[in-house]
Amino acid sequence: MSLPAVIDAYEARAAEYVARFGRIEDAAAADRRSVLDWARDFQGPLLDVGCGPGQWTGYLARHGLTVAGVDPTPAFIAAARQQHPHLNFDLGDAEDLAVDDGTLDGVLAWYSLIHTPPAGIDSPLTEFARCVRPGGGLAIGYFAGDECEPFDHAVATTYQWPASALAERIEACGFAVTMSQTRVESATRTHGFITATRIGRP
Repeated sequence: MSLPAVIDAYEARAAEYVARFGRIEDAAAADRRSVLDWARDFQGPLLDVGCGPGQWTGYLARHGLTVAGVDPTPAFIAAARQQHPHLNFDLGDAEDLAVDDGTLDGVLAWYSLIHTPPAGIDSPLTEFARCVRPGGGLAIGYFAGDECEPFDHAVATTYQWPASALAERIEACGFAVTMSQTRVESATRTHGFITATRIGRP
């Protein structure tokens, strides 16, 4: 499914998505702790890529972090701006973040690459590497599985990844993986979380 088709699919169900997932309290407590622990290692600007209605952006900002959000779905950006008027949210996608090279301390991509086909995953990862300074961080939430394969999702076709395969692609694009964990959330889905550090001369 192309990015425009994914955007259209989310636009059509934006109100439903915001109602179900638009509050940070809707996220698992373990995930809130893990993301905040990761983010607190950085003092410079963070970018929440695929921010949706801004629940993670707002959460990190409330804990004193400098963070902005970007998402390709207009309805999500409108909701984020309404709910968090003191923060910056812009339309954009993971393959073109429109920031200068090496100016971010970190990128959070919380389930924002799940609709990217495996053959195209290097494109956003390379863009993250361009934007994050050496020594900066990357945190990715994703669907984990034994095979890299698609499955039906309520909005659009989604891909699951073996943790080792996704870590391999992350490292090939300019990062060193620092942590990888999975958690079984249901009989059919496993949550994955990977953090990494941008390699290169600081």
